Amino acid sequence: MQLRIKLLFTYSYKMNFRAVILYPLTIIYTLITTFRNHLFNINYSRSFNYDIMTISVGNLSVGGTGKTPMVEYLIRLLKTQYSIATLSRGYKRKSKGFLIANDQSTVQDLGDEPYQFHTKFNNEITVAVGENRSLAIPKILMEHAETQVILLDDAYQHRTVTPDFNLLLSQYSSPFFNDYVLPSGYLRETRSGAKRADAILITKCPLDLVVSERKETIDSIKKYATPDIPIFFSAINYGMPIAFSPGYKFSGNVVLFAGLANIRPLEEYVSNSFNLLEVVSYKDHYDYKLNDLKELLAKAKEHNAQLITTEKDIVKIRSNQLFNSSEEIGLFYLPISVQFLFQEEERFNSLVQEAIVSKYEKEEAS
Repeated sequence: MQLRIKLLFTYSYKMNFRAVILYPLTIIYTLITTFRNHLFNINYSRSFNYDIMTISVGNLSVGGTGKTPMVEYLIRLLKTQYSIATLSRGYKRKSKGFLIANDQSTVQDLGDEPYQFHTKFNNEITVAVGENRSLAIPKILMEHAETQVILLDDAYQHRTVTPDFNLLLSQYSSPFFNDYVLPSGYLRETRSGAKRADAILITKCPLDLVVSERKETIDSIKKYATPDIPIFFSAINYGMPIAFSPGYKFSGNVVLFAGLANIRPLEEYVSNSFNLLEVVSYKDHYDYKLNDLKELLAKAKEHNAQLITTEKDIVKIRSNQLFNSSEEIGLFYLPISVQFLFQEEERFNSLVQEAIVSKYEKEEAS
């Protein structure tokens, strides 16, 4: 609770200052995004819904809400029952157009998060990237007709597709109902965009979140979302550090580095769990170079420590073959997963499963 108060105080101060300075630009951006949404709402701009089940995982804000672990959660939940595909834009990839991952794909081809899905789940799912999701979905079905569920990664504002289940994520330390529209804040559209959600998940909560604060958050959300919206709370569950190369034993003395939109929750966890000696923060989706790794290795040697990072960062290093396994310093990464609070995991799982069943029952009836 004290951490959230501190984070919100700092966040509110920065946002209030930015809101005043950038307010004229915010008005223009708000008018543009609101008008765009209005055109979709009145069906002037065309949006497609497909015979296949589509689930969107997205947010109102720019980055940092935990979409990747949530997509992975849904993959694990559904892959034993359905043939799954993921569809992402492939942020910062070097390729263009529609691509389906294969054994020769690299992080430059797919982007870091789709590449992570591809390497982690291998041949269990189909991983696709494409800027235009409304065109990409039929292409997935042409190449993989067996596909039954498509998970749309970061597609909340991609309104040319109307998903069958729209999951909105918002981060505990900076919830959308306290934020401002760009550029004063970090919202891609107004708070009322939450009305399009079929469920809302507050992510990266502390494990000891109390019931009274849960109720307060729900009350704040319902000012902008539909009255009966299902609202869930989750935390990040960190696994034990995994060695990048075999043969290294974890010492617990670490230099943390990561390219994240918000490194503070990770930094707090590592600081509480291990002997954290230094933190090196890069911009989100950072494209590591050999010199970056050399500098990090030098810092680790200086501290007589090891390097630790995230799964998202490690896939770029692995794909680019930047780290020499013969180095004296060990490189480790932290696997993460979603943990639902207040014993609501089964309720959430049932909500998703029922949405899929309902979709296909309607298709059969029509």
